[in-house]
Amino acid sequence: MRVRDMMMGLVLVAVPLASYFLVFGPQNKRIAKTRSEIRHKQEILDKLRSETARNADLIRANEEIAELIKQTEARLPDGKEVDSIVRHISELAVQSGLTAPSMESGKPVAAAMYMEQPIKVTTAGDFRGFYEFLLSLERLPRITRLPDMNLERVQDPDGNIKAQFTLSIYFTDARAN
Repeated sequence: MRVRDMMMGLVLVAVPLASYFLVFGPQNKRIAKTRSEIRHKQEILDKLRSETARNADLIRANEEIAELIKQTEARLPDGKEVDSIVRHISELAVQSGLTAPSMESGKPVAAAMYMEQPIKVTTAGDFRGFYEFLLSLERLPRITRLPDMNLERVQDPDGNIKAQFTLSIYFTDARAN
């Protein structure tokens, strides 16, 4: 009976040990490996979520930039409208109390995707009128700039000035589009 009890005790000890090494041990390794894969995939998913959120921000920023470009392009006349802008600038000078300006158009210059029409302008009058004229130019809906300017005091008791400057008007070239 002792042998039988020993055999039974050995079987009782061997079954749990065998099941641990044959079933539970490998199963625990697969569970650990699966949990590791789940953590890794969760990290990738988190990164993808943050990138997706960033992409949405970039899309929104691109839409805002596109809208700003449209607004800027709306301020650019086409080549045919430049003459009317020149007439309007001449009217602004006269309204500001300056003499009717003499204007000499230069050759249009390519400036990025647009064209720039330089115009040499000469006018005279009092400084306050010239300052008012510059403020009027600044309020124009079109994009212009004054790359150079020369003011000269005229020798008379009223303190008038003679102004020579280059006015550049930006416009779109209809042939290029």
